[in-house]
Amino acid sequence: MSEHHAGPVETGAAMNYAEHEKTYDLFIAGTKYGTAMLVALLVAMAAGFLGGAGFFGGLLIFIILSAAGIYLLR
Repeated sequence: MSEHHAGPVETGAAMNYAEHEKTYDLFIAGTKYGTAMLVALLVAMAAGFLGGAGFFGGLLIFIILSAAGIYLLR
């Protein structure tokens, strides 16, 4: 922040586009798998609390849906 750049930002510092691409790909993968895990968790909680599957039934549903989601999203 102590550096003084004259001129527009576009002509300022050189960009590392390969690193930007890796960061973006990591963000997209995290969002994709995180959303799948949250959906699996919500379905398992609904089955466990409202559907009468109980704790172990909900846990089993969560594990199955998580594995299926990871497999399908690869």
